[in-house]
Amino acid sequence: MGLTCDSEGPLLSQLAELVKEISGLPECRNSCKKMHGNLVRRIKLLSPLFEELRDGNEESMIKIEEIKGFELLKVALDSAKELLKSINEGSKLYQALQKDQITYKFQQMTEAIEVALNEIPYDELDLLEEVQEQIELVHAQLRRAKGRPDSPDLQLEHDLVVAQKEKDPDHAILKRISDKLQLRTINDLTKESVALHELVIASGGNPGERFEEMASLLKKLKDSIPTEKPEAGTSEGEKGSMKHRSPVIPDDFRCPISLELMKDPVIVSTGQTYERSCIQKWLDAGHKTCPKTQQTLLHTALTPNYVLKSLIALWCESNSVELPKKQGTCRSRKSGSSASDCDRTAIIALMEKLANGNSEEQRAAAGELRLLAKRNADNRVCIAEAGAIPLLVELLSSMDPRTQEHAVTALLNLSINDSNKGTIVNAGAIPDIVDVLKIGSMEARENAAATLFSLSVIDENKVAIGAAGAIPALIKLLCEGSPRGKKDAATAIFNLSIYQGNKARAVRAGIVPPLMRLLKDAGGGMVDEALAILAILASHQEGKAAIGQADPIPVLLEVIRTGSPRNRENAAAVLWSLCTGNLEQLKIAKESSAEEALKDLSESGTDRAKRKAGSILELLQRLEVKEDPVSLSSL
Repeated sequence: MGLTCDSEGPLLSQLAELVKEISGLPECRNSCKKMHGNLVRRIKLLSPLFEELRDGNEESMIKIEEIKGFELLKVALDSAKELLKSINEGSKLYQALQKDQITYKFQQMTEAIEVALNEIPYDELDLLEEVQEQIELVHAQLRRAKGRPDSPDLQLEHDLVVAQKEKDPDHAILKRISDKLQLRTINDLTKESVALHELVIASGGNPGERFEEMASLLKKLKDSIPTEKPEAGTSEGEKGSMKHRSPVIPDDFRCPISLELMKDPVIVSTGQTYERSCIQKWLDAGHKTCPKTQQTLLHTALTPNYVLKSLIALWCESNSVELPKKQGTCRSRKSGSSASDCDRTAIIALMEKLANGNSEEQRAAAGELRLLAKRNADNRVCIAEAGAIPLLVELLSSMDPRTQEHAVTALLNLSINDSNKGTIVNAGAIPDIVDVLKIGSMEARENAAATLFSLSVIDENKVAIGAAGAIPALIKLLCEGSPRGKKDAATAIFNLSIYQGNKARAVRAGIVPPLMRLLKDAGGGMVDEALAILAILASHQEGKAAIGQADPIPVLLEVIRTGSPRNRENAAAVLWSLCTGNLEQLKIAKESSAEEALKDLSESGTDRAKRKAGSILELLQRLEVKEDPVSLSSL
């Protein structure tokens, strides 16, 4: 059966090709193996549907509106392919440590495919009976999988916690982690180090403690790999000869240009790693391509590959090879300069493009400044001293979305330096950053939220950011953003709400209903943030009233019973604010069997949680003695 509309034939071909590509993906060999395999297997079972449709009767027709399911399916399969490829190519440690988030993504993919299949009118497709049965089987599997996430690997989770916590973990624990994550050899660990560094680059800013934890764990895994020993029966002379034999340098430790062991490995825009001095000479000679891949370089910034450098040092130590000494970069550092001459020269050239270039040159310059500002503290000072901040602020109002993204992210990276925060605000950036937060691309909005959080660390900026209308836009991002975007928005809202005037702004902008939704969605990963903001808003009279109208007590008590220590503490603080001086809320708490949960909290909670629980229990006891509203007016 063939589809007659011109747009339909290609669509079916695209779907068939997508299924073929996904079916041909390599087997996943890490902690996501089961989820990856299940999704690939279910998508593979769709292949007969498209083969049947492409090979069928040309006279058969389908109404235009019936294409909806196929279009939805293409979108879902495109997303599934990207997710599956990212799992195969991404950091295994990151995936293991962020298993809940990865699981949620797989559930989203499963649901999207199931929804799309629901929209396809199989009865009108004149399918063979066995094809119809197979599609129904896939559909049933997807429905079941949608509400039944894979069970966690408790042993791996436990091993990862212990390996991160202990300075010198047991070898058996590291061995189990290595086996589960397929990180058994130096080459495996080298690839993992590159994947981790690409993760840092993709984050658009400092990766924080999570990257440090993963880098530390990677080092422990490297240390646990035994070095090769001479075989039994080897003579002393042979052993001596072997001892002095030069070890074979792993290919990934050699610079692709010089083929020598790298001393100062750096990553270019294509993701390839080179020795800094070698790639710098290549660039200084006027080349605009990556020597290994021949791809055109999007920019000329060089990002240090710290993890690979650490692995090279460890390999040198374990193989009795003298640790390479870093050679001077392409130019030496001048006395008193805040960045290497290499970077300073690049920054000056970029400033010229930023100030006087055409729109494409400005976009490229903003992108390179964004990367340079992320690279190190010296560059952040040098870029600001060169006068880039006012020019970047001007680009916030650019009509080009990519330029806008580069500008706001460059300002985010520059704002890490405390003195730059004042320069950014003095350049009039806050209203423009708020505009980006309101109307920019999703990436720009999320980075704008992170920038506002960074600037709001200074108390006087909290007032200016709130007055500029940031809070409603942050609430919108809290509802619409990616997981990272939601967290950036929540962190910014929390920080801004420390200022009393912003609490009222947040409440009047409708912050409470979204927070309650996040609080009730235990799998959404935002319970901590929602509770922290509610706790700070509950200290304000308008916040307290708005929270009280959202039927909060049952979910607060559930958190007090089952939450983390910090969440139990914040839930108790919100409950205490609601019940103090409010007979109605106090009665609801009593009717919801609050005493038992609060008694447990008063014995096992944090010091603050114990105090709050004790105060609420006292109010409940007084309620039992006197239920006269006049008597309770002093509660």
